[in-house]
Amino acid sequence: MLTDHPSAYRTTVLAIVAAVTCLTLTSCTAVSAQDDATPSTSGSPRAADGVLPDHTSAYDTDLPGIAKLDPALRKAVQQAETAMKHDGIEMQVTTGWRSKKYQEELLDKAIRKYGSKKKALEYVAEPDESHHVTGHAVDIGPTNADDWLTRHGNRYGLCQTLTNEIWHFELVTKPGDDCPPMTDPTKN
Repeated sequence: MLTDHPSAYRTTVLAIVAAVTCLTLTSCTAVSAQDDATPSTSGSPRAADGVLPDHTSAYDTDLPGIAKLDPALRKAVQQAETAMKHDGIEMQVTTGWRSKKYQEELLDKAIRKYGSKKKALEYVAEPDESHHVTGHAVDIGPTNADDWLTRHGNRYGLCQTLTNEIWHFELVTKPGDDCPPMTDPTKN
């Protein structure tokens, strides 16, 4: 019997506790992931709205913020990410596709921060105007990745398109061509 062998008894009890803990954690994780997979109808935006976790790669196509990017843009960003790695630079997509709800929340926060909608629109587009909502824009980080992409992104058709956002890139040229002039949202 197990009671005749105290070490076997302890091992069995620890195994049962470990199994119950694992099942509990798995259950909680599954519920959390399921909740995150459905667009939020109230409260803060979630993964289904395009919110990306830290250190997101352009290859993380299981995330809606990456999966819902325009396929040509996603491919170009993936190619650039691979080239950056060869140059010793780690890149992350800080935001890609966003739901209209998420974009609206970002605009509302900017209005509160800057005190007026006019000033907020210098930094955050209306949901119907945002290239993130259509899946045609990505924000990249950290700064050394932005710098690399500003200098080499045109090889992949990627260009910084806004003068006041060094992290914002779009597929706006043919690979190898020059980037067009940037837009200055502060001069609207």
